[in-house]
Amino acid sequence: MLDEGIGPAAFDEMQKLYDIPENVQLFDVGCMSLDMVPYVERCDFILTVDAVDGTGQSAGTVFRYPPEDMARHCGALRSLHDLALVDLFDAALLLGYEAEGFCVGMQVQNMEPAEYVMGLTPPCHAALPLLIETVEAELHRHGFPLRKKAVSA
Repeated sequence: MLDEGIGPAAFDEMQKLYDIPENVQLFDVGCMSLDMVPYVERCDFILTVDAVDGTGQSAGTVFRYPPEDMARHCGALRSLHDLALVDLFDAALLLGYEAEGFCVGMQVQNMEPAEYVMGLTPPCHAALPLLIETVEAELHRHGFPLRKKAVSA
């Protein structure tokens, strides 16, 4: 609901805009859980997309940061979910799995509205293309280039 749906909105857009190569998997996991540990075993690189709050920046601002900055930061940047990516990596490391990871987040406008509605708020919806471009660039930077789908007439 509202800007908490930034991750699922990005997931839908990525599937709509790109041919996803076989060496890239997209997941809409909702809230991160330890059920994702087996995926860390199979991955070299994990990129999460999530809503963030308390950054002091305007809604729709896109951030790129290592997982430990989000989870172990007590101030401005924090996830809106209980289990953060760094927690998943810590659990996987205890089991002998290791993967590199980064987070891409977007500052939310209002996580506590008087009335809940579906869809992103206007500032976050307007910034969704920048978020998608950031994800694409981050994947390309780590050796996982995406190809845009052909536009049909």
